[in-house]
Amino acid sequence: MRRVLEDFYRDGKPPWDSGITPPELVALTEGPGALLPGQVLELGCGTGTNAVYLGRHGWRVTAVDLVDRAVRQAREKADAAGADVTVLCGDATRLDEVGVPGPYDLFFDLSCYCGIPPHRRDAYAAGLTKRAAPGARLLMFGYGPRAFDDSWSGVTADELRARFAGWQLDEVTPGTNPVPTFWFTLRRGADSA
Repeated sequence: MRRVLEDFYRDGKPPWDSGITPPELVALTEGPGALLPGQVLELGCGTGTNAVYLGRHGWRVTAVDLVDRAVRQAREKADAAGADVTVLCGDATRLDEVGVPGPYDLFFDLSCYCGIPPHRRDAYAAGLTKRAAPGARLLMFGYGPRAFDDSWSGVTADELRARFAGWQLDEVTPGTNPVPTFWFTLRRGADSA
């Protein structure tokens, strides 16, 4: 998977890097009932568009991506914007190795999880759970099953309920893409430790 991602960045602009912050993230941070800024961890940050957005809106941002080239571009984008964003190169399923202790009030994932092989997804969920402040939110965009020509990519609400023990799936909203996509909002129990 890493090689495929690296190829997209090496060959030019990856198709998922629109340079536009999704309205779902804007609504969560600026809309009615917006979250108060705190600590946020972005998983699979790409070139940093959303990390910079969050930094400009008062969040203390840590962002992680697997691809060196994306991390360099995200750091450059954050520096140019004067945003207080820490961008680290690492694997979202091995957060202990990345050095992101938390706790985090918000996690943002724009199609990172749905591209992780199923045998590594429990490690992803455990890593977030370990770093989640009570009441933390996870806003995740994901492709549905069979969106691509493989047997494993994609995510469902049932899978998230099963993998994220101690979290409540608050909302599932269909995306507007030509293939099945969804926005998932999960909330960590306030009494979870």
